[in-house]
Amino acid sequence: MLRVDQVHVIRHKVLVEKQSIRRVARELGVHRDTVRKYLREPEPKRVESEPRPRPRTDEAHRRIDALLEEWRGRTTAKQRVTGSRVHTALVAEGVDVGLTVVRDYLRELKRQSAEVYVPLVHRPGDSAQVDFFEVTVEIEGVQRKAWKFLLRLMHSGRDFTWLYLHADQVSFLDGHVRAFQYFGGVPARCVYDNLSSAVRKLAQKGRILTDRFGSLVNHYSVEACFARPGEGHDKGGVEGRGKNLRLQHLVPIPRGSTLSAISTKLLEEVDAAAATKLDETGRSVRERFEAERSSLRPLPASPFEARKTELLEISPKSTVRLGGGWYSLPSSWARLNVTAYVGPEDVRFVCRGETVTRPKVGFGERLVLYRDYMPELAKKPQALRQVAPELLGELGQPFGKLWTLLAGTHGQLEAARVLARVVGVITKEGETAVRAALERALESAADPMGTDAPLGNRTTPATVPVPDALRGYEVEAARACDFDQLLIGASS
Repeated sequence: MLRVDQVHVIRHKVLVEKQSIRRVARELGVHRDTVRKYLREPEPKRVESEPRPRPRTDEAHRRIDALLEEWRGRTTAKQRVTGSRVHTALVAEGVDVGLTVVRDYLRELKRQSAEVYVPLVHRPGDSAQVDFFEVTVEIEGVQRKAWKFLLRLMHSGRDFTWLYLHADQVSFLDGHVRAFQYFGGVPARCVYDNLSSAVRKLAQKGRILTDRFGSLVNHYSVEACFARPGEGHDKGGVEGRGKNLRLQHLVPIPRGSTLSAISTKLLEEVDAAAATKLDETGRSVRERFEAERSSLRPLPASPFEARKTELLEISPKSTVRLGGGWYSLPSSWARLNVTAYVGPEDVRFVCRGETVTRPKVGFGERLVLYRDYMPELAKKPQALRQVAPELLGELGQPFGKLWTLLAGTHGQLEAARVLARVVGVITKEGETAVRAALERALESAADPMGTDAPLGNRTTPATVPVPDALRGYEVEAARACDFDQLLIGASS
């Protein structure tokens, strides 16, 4: 076989200088058929009738296959097979083979077993992909883990994202409800991983959906499709987009007073970016979405109720346990049954037509509001004394000021007795009326020399506007005993 430079000379003499094949063959000392061959083929090629035997390499390949089969099931992603390790094992067995041969063969095996991806076509309104992503946020100065829900329309590339404290089923369902409302329509089908919030069991002919997710699918008439187990790249559109959103909009770590505030700001940024991100044709994501909107299915008359419903029994302490956390409820509900509607961030309790809402607490946490026990605290001064800081923290001013003045003048025991009577009036007249009356009473009793002067040395007006239950009482001086007399019989 001739060298490349020799082939170049042959082609130049015949094709450019127009010399005959006979002459060129004679000058270069080659056969005329050789000249004709390289006129047809610009580059020299070695053609073998059959592959050359490679007994040592073939033996090494067979032993590599045997080793891989022997090690099957004895490796992990972090403790995986490498070319160096296989080469070491072969040399220890006496196989004469080079490291390059081993690595080349392993590389070819990997190439042959690698999956070939099919380029897909995403039609308007046809499909969306859904997933959760772990992120970090800062709420009131404290960094904590959160979960980013992302639903992406695959044709237009429009995204809806929202942050949740937990990647549980309630958050999963709530994310769908918010996304469909945000888009103003529903795609024909959504693609998911085989997450436990959606799939109760993997079956041979499909998936058995959880009851709550099945209800959402039926409510919105959307088809639920699932990726192959362990094959997250089956929904690579949302996987890649979720990572991009984390880098583009969640760096540095976002801050906010609540998770909802952070979510709202994040969605505004994503929406603004949709107007500027262009595709190959020069159309923005928002323009493509406006074209896709008409292909989405219409929303049902009412949104799906994403909250989970639980029937609970209230304890004698007027508390319930839900999700591993404890909640206090109005003392008048003690020993009754209550229906809890569990949302992503709060819980709505309904009992005998009354409703209260509490922020959601985590496992082992307690949320006790002593406003719930005010009718009982009005009758139990000693109990009120023990929880006075917590109750006054909920009531705020001027009740905290009243407690400070009473406790400083007559001690906490007497202060608790007076405050218990004030709490009793609050349960009857309402907090707003008593707060206003107490503010006027404390203001009128103010000493021009300063607020630290004893109450007995202060003067007050002859009359002070008060609720009906307190009318008819004269207060000559703002002293602890005056508040005691002021409230005598108020609870009758």
